[in-house]
Amino acid sequence: MAAAGRVVLPTTAPGNVHVWHLYVVQVAGADRDDIVGKLNAEGIGAGVHYPAPVHLTPAYRHLGHARGDFPNAEQAADRILSLPLYPQITPDQQQRVVDTLTDALGS
Repeated sequence: MAAAGRVVLPTTAPGNVHVWHLYVVQVAGADRDDIVGKLNAEGIGAGVHYPAPVHLTPAYRHLGHARGDFPNAEQAADRILSLPLYPQITPDQQQRVVDTLTDALGS
C-alpha cells in the first residue's frame, strides 16, 4: 500500500476513551492541501480545521514568535487534515475514505 507509513492516526492513551469530535490524521511526505483537494473532488468532506500553529496566529502576534520557534507544532499544522466523522458513517463509507486517501497519497 502506497500510504503505509505516510498516515499517522490519532491514538487514545491506555485507560482512556476517545471523545473525538474531529478525526484528525497527519500525512507525511505529501502536500496536505493537495490531498484535501483530491478527497473533496471525490465527494469526501475532508478539511483543515487548524491550518496554523497557535503561536503564528494573529491573536498571539504580540508575543513576537516566528516560524521555527516551535517546530513540532509547525510540522503538525502543516501535516494535519480532518477526515469525515459522524455517527451515521457506515463501514463502507469509512472504507471509501481510506481507499481514496490511499489513492491520493500514491499519486
